[in-house]
Amino acid sequence: PTHAALLLFGKKPQRYIRSSEVKCAHFHGTEVAKPIPSYQVYKGTAFELVDQSVDFVLSKINVRVGTRVESAAAPLAYEIPRAVVREAIVNAVAHRDYRSTASVQVMLFSDRLEVWNPGTLPPSLTLEKLGKRHGSFPANPLLAEPLYLAQYIERLGTGTRDMFRLCNEAGLEPPHFDLTDGFVVTIHRPVTQSGPGKDPTGTRSGPGRDQVGTKSLVSGTRLILTGDQVSILRKALVPTSITDLMEAADRSNRTKFRDQVLRLLLAEGLLEMTIPDKPTSSKQQYRMTEKGRLFLESLDADSHPPIS
Repeated sequence: PTHAALLLFGKKPQRYIRSSEVKCAHFHGTEVAKPIPSYQVYKGTAFELVDQSVDFVLSKINVRVGTRVESAAAPLAYEIPRAVVREAIVNAVAHRDYRSTASVQVMLFSDRLEVWNPGTLPPSLTLEKLGKRHGSFPANPLLAEPLYLAQYIERLGTGTRDMFRLCNEAGLEPPHFDLTDGFVVTIHRPVTQSGPGKDPTGTRSGPGRDQVGTKSLVSGTRLILTGDQVSILRKALVPTSITDLMEAADRSNRTKFRDQVLRLLLAEGLLEMTIPDKPTSSKQQYRMTEKGRLFLESLDADSHPPIS
């Protein structure tokens, strides 16, 4: 059987083509930083890889639920149109270079979605032509044909143009394509004041300790922190153990404290470990960074505006 047959219909394709898996990661900040809040490696057929990766992204981005005016099912409006997410991922799976030992990477940041694959454009296409009318030049024809028959892709070269149109209709910036050590598409997320306890429109969804956010502008990025996170940041002016930080936030569950309070502060670079190479060390402490100090100064300035 051909490689395409294995990728499309094989029971465990990654036994034979190991790099055909898709790696998906979600970061709270705008850069790749550890610890990674959510990381999944998906295996299976090409169809399963696309479906699982799309579901991963949709489960992490904001969604607005409409009313049941026209049907029994309430419509869902994702902050990035589902068709745009699907097109970016299916193109990466369908047109990547399967001779490479690298895997497709789907990375969701607080401000964008990046889909990278070890591939390139055919000689007849340029980055500039992707947003205009162009022909279809599948890198893997035997793989593209069944994906077309299953209605995963088109064969008219309209997929990237649809991405531009749908992003424009959703009020998003146009998708950006680039050739680095592979082919990468970047889809910008909407600029909102979303955060814990907020929906895509910035409307608070309900009261609660973990939903009381504080916003401030730091280095051009608007951050939303809970009251607990602000308290922890102030406490960590000097190196402080996790036990003392939990006590300051009146928390008793260490796992939930790490996930709900510490993780975002670390990902955004407001807080840092004193022993970064050994995150689980019993001597581990946490301290505020320079960015954290600037955040608090900006926060205090917002809370006490100058008297005119």
